Amino acid sequence: MIYNIALSLVEGIGHKTAKNLLNKFENAEAIFKSSIKDLSHIDGVGAMRSKAFKDKQVLKRAEEILVQHDKEGIDILFYKHPSFPKRLVQCEDAPILLYYKGNAQLNAKKMLAIIGTRKNTEYGAKMMEHMMEQFQSISDLVIVSGLALGIDGLAHKFAMKNNIPTIGVVAHGLDITYPPSHKKLAQEMLANGGLLSEYPLNSKIELANFPMRNRIVAGLCDASIIVESDSKGGAMITSKLAVGYHREVFAFPGRSIDSRSAGCNELIKKNMAQLIESGEDVLRFMNWTDTQTKNKPKQALLFTQLNEQEQLLIKLIQEKEMMHADELKLKSALSDSKLASYLLQLEMQNIIKSLPGKLYCMR
Repeated sequence: MIYNIALSLVEGIGHKTAKNLLNKFENAEAIFKSSIKDLSHIDGVGAMRSKAFKDKQVLKRAEEILVQHDKEGIDILFYKHPSFPKRLVQCEDAPILLYYKGNAQLNAKKMLAIIGTRKNTEYGAKMMEHMMEQFQSISDLVIVSGLALGIDGLAHKFAMKNNIPTIGVVAHGLDITYPPSHKKLAQEMLANGGLLSEYPLNSKIELANFPMRNRIVAGLCDASIIVESDSKGGAMITSKLAVGYHREVFAFPGRSIDSRSAGCNELIKKNMAQLIESGEDVLRFMNWTDTQTKNKPKQALLFTQLNEQEQLLIKLIQEKEMMHADELKLKSALSDSKLASYLLQLEMQNIIKSLPGKLYCMR
């Protein structure tokens, strides 16, 4: 793990370059033990940056981080490890390292981001409360937001009120709570949720990190819901990132004269978000009703009638509960056309379900 942490600390090496290195070498340790000459030929590294891998202070700092986070009960999740969020792996700009404290599943079957303005209206709060009550009976659902003032904070509070696990993605180390007024909220979330960051303990609060963390909020989830938002701000950044990740985006409409609904109205008008009026609209669109379980006996009978390739695909999906189309292609050795055909057949037979981001799971 020390080399994995160290890779995230090397000066001048961003997430994309780090992933490129991991694809070229067997693991992070092999990267650090390679020669400067070999490293300099890798795209994004070059002669100057390759020397940074020989700085002994990087490994020393990585060891300190490992010890410190272990002491605080914080999990360090590496990009290549099975515990790393699967949905986030599909995002090109995802970090290679995450710091997590809590018990909510980062790979839950249903992940929803709920975001919006820091200065919500009573309308936004009521819509949020009503929506979360409708989500209460949905199994395997996790609510994700940014622990900010306004809509984010309400998302976490109403999720906990309805016994829904909720995760806060923060833009600093987990030893800090920002805003400070949410310190109690953050502590309460650890009982049935969690806190997640790409920054180690003792990291300074920097304004540039806040829009950066929005890509994690969007990438973690199957869909994002914008409750209220101005035409500019973090919620709009997150929603556009979600669209870029091929995830669903939903927005509550608001009055045309209300600036705090301007962002939602804009997203709907530009067909970047689905118009919703309740949580039930989201559940119907995502096919997240708990009636799915009624089909299980039928599935067991169908499995014996499937061909060898279809049974292999089912086995692969069952092993990991959720799998990306690219991984299915790699492990099944099927061509794009055959894979698409078999997946479509299985979906039409109500055996598997396609999720946003080219993910598949069992029904």
